[in-house]
Amino acid sequence: MLANSFRQLSKAAASRALVSQSGVQCLAPFATAAQPSDPKTILAILYKAGSASEEKRLLGCVENELGLREWLESQGHKYIVTDSKEGKDSDLDKYLPEADIVITTPFHPGYINAERIAKAPKLKLALTAGIGSDHVDLPAAAEHGVTVAEITGSNVVSVAEHVVMMILTLVRNYMPAHKQIIAGDWNVAQIAKDAFDLEDKVVGTVGAGRIGQRVLQRLAGFDCKELLYTDYKQLPAALEKSLNCRYVKDVADLVKECDIVTINAPLHKGTEHLFNTEMIGNFKKGSYLVNTARGKICETQAVVDALESGQLRGYAGDVWYPQPAPKDHPWRSMKNHAMTPHYSGTTLDAQMRYAAGTKDVLDRFFNNKPLKKDDVIVEGGKMAAQYDAAAKDRNMEFESGWEKVKSAAKSAVGGNQGVTS
Repeated sequence: MLANSFRQLSKAAASRALVSQSGVQCLAPFATAAQPSDPKTILAILYKAGSASEEKRLLGCVENELGLREWLESQGHKYIVTDSKEGKDSDLDKYLPEADIVITTPFHPGYINAERIAKAPKLKLALTAGIGSDHVDLPAAAEHGVTVAEITGSNVVSVAEHVVMMILTLVRNYMPAHKQIIAGDWNVAQIAKDAFDLEDKVVGTVGAGRIGQRVLQRLAGFDCKELLYTDYKQLPAALEKSLNCRYVKDVADLVKECDIVTINAPLHKGTEHLFNTEMIGNFKKGSYLVNTARGKICETQAVVDALESGQLRGYAGDVWYPQPAPKDHPWRSMKNHAMTPHYSGTTLDAQMRYAAGTKDVLDRFFNNKPLKKDDVIVEGGKMAAQYDAAAKDRNMEFESGWEKVKSAAKSAVGGNQGVTS
């Protein structure tokens, strides 16, 4: 039913779209629509889908506009949708000063840095259609009274499944085997010499929140030797028992024990480049690393060097920095990788969830209703309580992430926290 309503919404709205030469889609108001007393301008930064947009469940693209056009139009709001986000002449920079709300996604992020926030006097809400708001300068948002929210839980299943897929892709040496077939070759020995079972291996997750826990759940059926996790605080004993996992306080100690490490932690100043040459040097030689969290958690060249030396046997992920990844990004051509574009959290199922969640947040915002607590990252000039409390409790190597962000903000020139365009 939800899918049908979105299809009908998108189809009906498409005929009323006004498309400029730059590809920006603006809202053409209904002549009979009731106008709100305080109409808003909403700017959405999404990726272009081209012919793929014919799949109307592909809601997170410019063409299908999160399925929001008719609903926003019926309330008299102005809706601007574009993929242009880079450089001073981008549509993001052109329209942000008039925007009350900016919507972007982790898959085609519009980097809302301190400079851009300072030039957006009307901006009140920065909303992530998905999970992960590291593309927004959080201290600057707090300073300027901008609420930052995301659709918590909307794609955790999607990402967790992707993690397990990538673990198996690496351990079973799938990528070289597949490339053999494409090339018309057949050399079983060349593939089998680097192929293993997941059974009896030690797997560890850096981060055991909604995604990390679901990864551990999904690994239960593979009879791994042991499942480990590290996070800013230990899980309740009952949850540890149900997940059959063991807590390791320090990241460096965890990776020493693991055959496979998966990163399921947020990006902040405490985790940025956490996996550098020194940290990867703590790994078992010939182990695997999977990263579907954020590209900047891993130091780019450190990963390349570790694969070249054999310290890592393989690396897989779908997150890069910047995004989209440039054609000459070294992760595209490094050895023994299974990299993809950033799509783990944007399956069609996930898009239905985060599009519906985006509409819910907007509806609450328009009607001055409280946002769901779990969706809030910054509100009322400060971090949401759960993030502040977590930051104060952190005592791992990547601890005090949020506190580090806020502290660094005070000393940074212009308040820009490394979130750049």
